[in-house]
Amino acid sequence: MEACYATQSKFVVDNTNPSKAEREVIITMAKERHYQIVGYFFDTPVRDALARNEVRTGKDKIPLPGILGCYKKLELPQFAEGFDILYKVKIVDNKFIIEDWEDEI
Repeated sequence: MEACYATQSKFVVDNTNPSKAEREVIITMAKERHYQIVGYFFDTPVRDALARNEVRTGKDKIPLPGILGCYKKLELPQFAEGFDILYKVKIVDNKFIIEDWEDEI
């Protein structure tokens, strides 16, 4: 990310950041450097994530405690965290459906 900051290049953080605290570090650093913050929340029921994981093999398969631990830490993103744009992504019939985010109360 430092190379992107130095050159003002766009970048993507492709990682699971389930908690506000984890996202805060990334958002704060990017905001200080005047980046637009766009978030994509993958709205996936745990049972669906577990089913997809079952067909994975080798290093791609995530241990059950890893999936459940991440789910327990999950905090829905909110615009107040610093997002400029936020989307909700659902997988329906193996297609990505992207919707504008609405903060849930």
